[in-house]
Amino acid sequence: MYPYISKRKLFVSYYHKDDQYYRNLFDHNFGDLFINKSVGDGEINSENGADYVRQLIHKGYLSDTTVLVVLVGEKTKCRKHVDWEISGALDYRVGNRYAGLIGILLPTHPDFGKSVYSPGNLPERLALNVDSDYAKLIDWTDDRSTMQRIVEDTVRRRESDEGKIVNRFLLQMTNNTCS
Repeated sequence: MYPYISKRKLFVSYYHKDDQYYRNLFDHNFGDLFINKSVGDGEINSENGADYVRQLIHKGYLSDTTVLVVLVGEKTKCRKHVDWEISGALDYRVGNRYAGLIGILLPTHPDFGKSVYSPGNLPERLALNVDSDYAKLIDWTDDRSTMQRIVEDTVRRRESDEGKIVNRFLLQMTNNTCS
């Protein structure tokens, strides 16, 4: 473990309906290692309109995020809010810097435990950044040292690898594509 490092600001993106258990477990296992910048349950009223919600997520939560962690379950690829969060984290205009990006395959994901993943099983923006080698994709772990090491490696790489980011010309999702 890295005993004397500063706490990194993490935003955890996930599909609330299906993957809340793993979000809670992530907090339980690693909550003391990081500063939580995520949207809490009920903090944003999605009835307020897409532009408002997107701006609130970007300015209120992502602007000082160091690393965006995407908990990837079976239907995460279909969720527009997850796409918006990844897009904001990779947009220099949100916070005047880029956030690092980590995808964590949950045990419920069809590619969990496999040596090769199918890009079609990931949110498109995450898959493109894994393929460009900007983002890191790992299987779920309970190991604190492993998680802290991966976050620290991601922080170190986010500036040196910013040329690998795939975000600029990719349109944001406007609708959820599965229920």
